[in-house]
Amino acid sequence: MNVTITNEFLTATINPLGAELISLKDSSNEYIWEGNPEFWGKHSPILFPIVGTLKDNTYTYEGNDYNMTRHGFARDNHFVVKERDSRSVVFSFSSNEETLKQYPFTFELELKYTLKEKTLHLDYTVNNLGDKIQPFALGAHPAFALPGNFEDYSLTFEKEEELISSQLENDLVSEKTFKIESDKNKLALSHKLFENDALIFKTLISKKITLNKLDTPFLNVNFHDFPHLGIWTKTNAPFLCIEPWQGYSDPSTSTGKLEDKEGIVLLTPGKEYNAGFSIEILR
Repeated sequence: MNVTITNEFLTATINPLGAELISLKDSSNEYIWEGNPEFWGKHSPILFPIVGTLKDNTYTYEGNDYNMTRHGFARDNHFVVKERDSRSVVFSFSSNEETLKQYPFTFELELKYTLKEKTLHLDYTVNNLGDKIQPFALGAHPAFALPGNFEDYSLTFEKEEELISSQLENDLVSEKTFKIESDKNKLALSHKLFENDALIFKTLISKKITLNKLDTPFLNVNFHDFPHLGIWTKTNAPFLCIEPWQGYSDPSTSTGKLEDKEGIVLLTPGKEYNAGFSIEILR
């Protein structure tokens, strides 16, 4: 059963399957992509315990090989509601017999949604419940609805950026990069930008991106806790994903060892890792 939280400005609805945000709306607008499977059947999946794709969908840990598909398994599992009130809810998912076959670590993953005025805060906590260092990556994948002409929309980066994207080859991050032309800190959107899949920024100065329609700002994504960012859509689709990441796909030169993976977090036994981002409505 979906969970809804609300305040005087916004209403958010979350599906316990993957603790996935499926709706964020005010009195007149829906901001989250509807999930039409003709283009892409998801809304805002959690990426854990990997972000992106492993080389050969396989990694090695302590001499053993494990298989894991793109973006990990958290998005495909049911979360339980741990705490809830009218304006916030905490979802929890823990390791189990099935996850241990893919990922030999004991953990709890929490995602807290909180509405504060016109902002939805998403706060992640990873708890290492085992007795060994836990390597993981963590990411968000919210898709924002862009009705009408896609080219009416643009992005404004918080800082003036030289936009250098890593190039994907067979879903892996290659050593090749390319520069994306922009007007100082503003990037006009077009589907041509995504002909070769996602834009992947390993380093940005900005920690906030604004979505604009016809040069009018309507939404901010603030991602201070995440060092990497993906931006993606499907061909001719009326949505845009702005994806805060800790980690990204394997490079083609990957050794396959999970603890050596680029962007990986190494969490000490008994410790927790916290990160969050927020979606701020400007209308």
